[in-house]
Amino acid sequence: MTDRSLMENLLLLEKGACDLMMHGTIESSTSNVHQTFDRALSESLCMQDTIYDKMAAKGWYPSDQAQQSKIDSVKQKFSMQ
Repeated sequence: MTDRSLMENLLLLEKGACDLMMHGTIESSTSNVHQTFDRALSESLCMQDTIYDKMAAKGWYPSDQAQQSKIDSVKQKFSMQ
């Protein structure tokens, strides 16, 4: 297993944890439970961001810049609704 595949797996697992924490936050029945899930979600999102940044720095998770024409098209689409 390569470093890249390990990082990809970590990122997928962390994204899954974020999803679970988000649903826990949304479905919480008490303020105490909601706050606990909310803190856990915040920590998970920070970990996900750190993993992504490390992968991007190594060129393992490249991101393309959106073309201005596409941005303008989406803005126009949603401003009309």
